[in-house]
This record gives sequence, structure tokens and C-alpha cells, in this order.
Amino acid sequence: MDTQTWHCPKITTLLIRLWHHIIPHRRGQFGVLLILMVIASFAEILSIGAVIPFLAVLTAPERIYQLPVARPFILAAGMTNASQLLLPLTITFGIAAILSGAMRLLLLWASTRLSFATGADLSISIYRRTLYQPYSVHIARNSSEVINGISTKANSVIYSIILPLLTLFGSSIMLIALLIALLSVDPIITLAAFGGFGLIYACIIKLTKIRQLINSECIARESTRVIKSLQEGLGGIRDVLIDGSQGAYCQIYTNADHPLRKAQGNSTFISGSPRFGIEALGMMLIAVLAYAMAQQPNGISKAIPILGALALGAQRLLPVMQQAYGSWSAIQGGQVSLLDTLELLDQPLPNYVEQPSAKPLSFRQQISLNNLSFRYTEQTPLVLNNLSLSITKGSRIGFIGITGSGKSTLIDIIMGLLPPTSGTIEIDAQPLTTTNNRAWQAHIAHVPQTIFLADSTIEENIAFGVPKGKIDQGRVKQAARQAQIADIIESWPKKYHTSVGERGIRLSGGQRQRIGIARALYKQCDVIIFDEATSALDNETEQAVMQAIENLGKELTILIIAHRLTTLKNCTQIVELGDGGIKRTGTYHEIISG
Repeated sequence: MDTQTWHCPKITTLLIRLWHHIIPHRRGQFGVLLILMVIASFAEILSIGAVIPFLAVLTAPERIYQLPVARPFILAAGMTNASQLLLPLTITFGIAAILSGAMRLLLLWASTRLSFATGADLSISIYRRTLYQPYSVHIARNSSEVINGISTKANSVIYSIILPLLTLFGSSIMLIALLIALLSVDPIITLAAFGGFGLIYACIIKLTKIRQLINSECIARESTRVIKSLQEGLGGIRDVLIDGSQGAYCQIYTNADHPLRKAQGNSTFISGSPRFGIEALGMMLIAVLAYAMAQQPNGISKAIPILGALALGAQRLLPVMQQAYGSWSAIQGGQVSLLDTLELLDQPLPNYVEQPSAKPLSFRQQISLNNLSFRYTEQTPLVLNNLSLSITKGSRIGFIGITGSGKSTLIDIIMGLLPPTSGTIEIDAQPLTTTNNRAWQAHIAHVPQTIFLADSTIEENIAFGVPKGKIDQGRVKQAARQAQIADIIESWPKKYHTSVGERGIRLSGGQRQRIGIARALYKQCDVIIFDEATSALDNETEQAVMQAIENLGKELTILIIAHRLTTLKNCTQIVELGDGGIKRTGTYHEIISG
């Protein structure tokens, strides 16, 4: 990520964008949480207010009758002796303290639960929006950026944005409540203390703002590099072990992880460091106040209730101010990660997402490619240039050509994965558009050169994407027989419930390829595309598989990219691509004799 700190939008702008991605149900819960914060602040006032009469009755019981607020309650209770007040005030003070603690605990539980629930919503939304992006978007960016956004940066939004933001709101409400309570005890000292501490925190925020943004940028950038280095090192573990390049990959990981941890440590230090100085200043203020009040007549008896209330208030006030500052600092530190997360959340969803599954587009005659041209970006040359081709339904079309001739690109365009730069694709004279693209893809099953296998059973990999409880086991076995792998599977102890391991590591290359072919056949589509899908098979197995496919029925349209010309022996037409277009077409015999 190349975002510079001075280009990063204001945090308020980012938070407004984040709010738009929070579902209405969660917004209602945030409203309830805000009410809970207000209630907790009143409980805090009650606990501080209860300490004054409690300490007063302990030090100078007769003074409690002089309190205007207390007199009506004392007279209503019929208490004539000051000592009678001790027990009820002790109980009241204890209840107030317990109530305050319980409310703060409830607030912490609700804030934490809501923060993580919202984080889950955002993470799921990123994953969902990413899966629905066009193929051109996926091939243009590194998967480590997306994985990091879904996992690390979505978590960062919880810990650096949502939780701190809720803490900041709660702390602000609590500060106002504490300020009101302490103003009733001693307005001058309260305003001096609050103003002094507030000014110190404001200066610290001003001084550390740029550093926190730099840390934020570093965390966002290096966390992506960490994921990328892990993917590359572990993804190519066979080559790493053979080449002995563990040291190089460890260094790549170190170069990313060390700056990341350093930036995280700096952010944590900046968030927590002011607390110790502020607490020391607070204790000095109370000591100075105690000394000043002790010099007055009857100063000790007057001072103890006020000092007790101020000490209790300070005990609450200073941590709350530190929480507010720490939360703001954490939000600053997570600002760039929030920006990256929002960019993933802002990915548009296609119109068909909320619609029922598309019914297959009518395909009875032919696929027509008319003056088709394609380039990946405006800066790159044309891969295909003004290409025209007709593919009749039920035909077997083979594609050959040197590497880079555009075979796979042409297949991706036919499958509706890449939109042509110019020209059109027509299915039975109906142009293929974004509106009917999903309806066309319902016809297609694809077998790539490299088969992706999930770490699950043979059965689940053949019926890939179908919930386990909805798998048609009869279709699974039929597809396996057609792909010439049923005999091998049924010789294993667990048969179709055999686990294939991560990326099919427990299977041979040929077995993985035949599982991929069985997967395509399970879909029972009428257009099957093989992108060098038989390259890992030996000649005998390849011919058996191709013969089985040939016998599937004349209504099945098959498009094959092959590196061996003999694979295309049964094709009705072979198309040779080169120089951005079609060099020649013909039958197998015409091509080998030409």
C-alpha cells in the first residue's frame, strides 16, 4: 500500500463511511448501548455522591444534619441521634459502589460483544463482496491484500476503531457525569484539575498525531507483506525445501514483521504513556489541597469528606481521561487500516446477488464471436485482435498455439469471466451482457490445468460448492466413472469419504486432474471447457478419459486447449491461434498434414 499519511482522509470522514456499512440491526444495538452508557454514568455519580455523607458521619456526625439535601430524609426516617445514621449510610454507600461496579461490568460486556459482532459483520461483508467481484478484478490484485483485509485488518477495525470508539463515547459521558458530581463538591478545584489535565492530553494528542498516522501506515503496509511472505514461503514449500531457500524466506518475513511489531509497539506506548505522569500530578493536587485545607480552623473535619469525594472522583476521573486518550490514540493508529478495510467494503455488488439463481440462457444453435478484441489494461498490447469464430452446439473444438497466443484468454472470454475490449459474443444471436452473463455461465463447467482441491473428502471435492447434505452420491459415482477414476477411489478403505489433504497433496497429479474432470461432469452442464486439463495424465488414461467424454452425448459442446495435438484427435474442428487472431482452422488430419 502506497498511501501517504498526508493523503489519508480525516478520521471523521472514515467513521461516517464505516457507519454506512453497519447493518440497521447493529445500529439499533449501538443506540441501546449509548443509553446504557448514560445509566452507568448516573451510577458513577451516585457512588461519588454517597461518599460525602458517609465520611461526614464518620468524622463529624453532627455536621450531617447541616446538609440541606440530607435533612428531609433524616426527619422522614425519624432519626434523632447522629450515630443512628452510620448503618444506613454504610449500607447506602456499599450499594452505590456495587451498583456502579455492576453497571461498568455490564457496559464492558455489552461493548465487547457488540464490537466483535460488528467486526464479524464487516469481515463477512468483505469476503462476500470480494467473491462477487469480476474475474478481471481478482487477476489484477494480490490475494494477500484481500486475505489481510478480511482477517488482520478486519480485526484491527475491532481493536483499533470500534472498541476504542465505544470506550471514547463511554468515557466522554462518564467524564461529564464526574465533572458534574465533582463541581458540586468544589467547583474551583474541579475546574482547575479538569482543565489542567485536559490541556495536557490535548497537547499530547497534538504532538503525537503525525507519529500515530506514520505508525498506522506502517502497520497497514507491513501486515500485508507478512501475509504475502507466509503465502509464498508455505505455498512453494517443495521448491523451498529442494532449493534450501528457507533463510531467504525467513529474511523476507523478518523484513516485514520487525517494522510491523515496532510500529505496533510505538502505538501502544504512545497510547499508554501519559497515564503515569497524569496520575502523579493528580496525587500532588490532592496533597496540596489537603495541606491548604488543614491550615484552616476545623480544617481536618471539613477536609476529610471533601478530600474523600475528590480522591474517589480522581480515582475515577484519571483512568477515564486516560481511557479517552488511549481510545483516541488507538483510533489514530488504526486509521490507515480502516481506510484499506473501507476500500474492500466499498466494493460494489452485482445486481444478480439478491436475485434467485439464473435460469440457463437458451443455447440451441451456436456461440458466435464477432470481431473480438481484448487487452488486459490500456497500457498493454492487444492479446486478441478482431477475432471471429462460430462454435456450433454439440461440436468438439480444439485450440492450439504457442504460449502467449491468447488461448486461455479466449476461453475466459467465452466463459464470461472477462468482458471483451471490443466486439461481441452472441449465444443463438443473443448478445452476451452483464445482465445475462450468469445465465450463460449456468451452461458451463470448467476443468483448469491446475485443479484446486479443498481439504475435504473425494465426494465433497467432486460435488464442489454443494452443501454436504445435498450431495447426490449417485451423480458423484457416475461422474467418477466417466472421469476414469472410480476404480481407484473404490479400492481405498474409505472410498468416496477419503480425505484428499490440503490442495489434494495426498493424491497424484493424474488423480487430482481426474477429480477435476469428475467435478465438471457432476455439474451436468452442456458446455465443458478443458484448459490443458489432461496434461497431467499419461497417454493411455488421457485417451480413455477423452473417449469417455466423447461418448457423453452429441448435445454436449466441448472446448479443449491442449499442448498435445493427439489429444484433439476426435475434435470436429481445431483452431490454431497466433498473432492475436486465428492462423488456421481444420480437422485433426488437415492440421497434421498441413
